[in-house]
Amino acid sequence: MNIVGDSEHFKQPYDNDDDYISKTSYKKESADLQDLGNKLANLSKSQLDKLDLSEELYDALIATKKIKPRTEAYRRQIQFIGKLMRSEEIAPIEQQLANLLNKNNNEAAKIQVFEKLRDKLITDGDAEIQALVEEHPHLDRQKLRQLVRAASKELAKGPESKSSAELVKYLRSEIK
Repeated sequence: MNIVGDSEHFKQPYDNDDDYISKTSYKKESADLQDLGNKLANLSKSQLDKLDLSEELYDALIATKKIKPRTEAYRRQIQFIGKLMRSEEIAPIEQQLANLLNKNNNEAAKIQVFEKLRDKLITDGDAEIQALVEEHPHLDRQKLRQLVRAASKELAKGPESKSSAELVKYLRSEIK
């Protein structure tokens, strides 16, 4: 046996194995699944209800809500969720999560639009109310004027205004 010429001696056990997963890539995959599990655990129960999750994974995520965050028990629960997710189809869950989070971002953007409209109504007064009623004839001009007047009076006293919030709520409910 010639050791220098014997290349069989230096072959690794995984050189011919196409299914071999390195320890590093396995750990990375586990960490990625745990990160996704942590994102899911941070969702509210109503948001989790909207996702298409297996019963076992759903129950584990709900159980996470009862555990104090940043504790060893929480970390182990997240690891368990990562383990459960190895048997799940991850792509659909990630897509549903992205859609759910984007929907929340869209809601925040809509609220900002109505808050800007409220500010414009308060600063420009009747001229802006008239333009808005012309654009949306189903709006109640009198109610709109009352809300704007009350909001501007309250804003003169301080930055937080109940009437201002009512005005945004009214605009959101009436303008689609």
